[in-house]
Amino acid sequence: MPGIGNRTELPQATPAVGCNCCSTNAAPRPMQKTADAEFPVEGLTCGHCVETVQKAASAVEGVTAATVELVAGGTSRLLISGTADHAAVREAVSSARYTIR
Repeated sequence: MPGIGNRTELPQATPAVGCNCCSTNAAPRPMQKTADAEFPVEGLTCGHCVETVQKAASAVEGVTAATVELVAGGTSRLLISGTADHAAVREAVSSARYTIR
């Protein structure tokens, strides 16, 4: 496309031009707590597996949110928010036929 030029010629972000997150003068943002507990889960290979584990964990009393970070062929992470008993979460995931290490 004419007029685009070489991508290496794009201007660098500056406090006056760029966004606040990549500016050298940006104030550090505090880390936010994303989960109350993390569980390593094995055997997940697809979106259906993720949905099954999330549903099983969400059904446990005290779980306010359950999210899975899928690592197909590896160890995925189940992130739980709430006050649920960890043993109950492990049992729910095990009942769904997946393994928490």
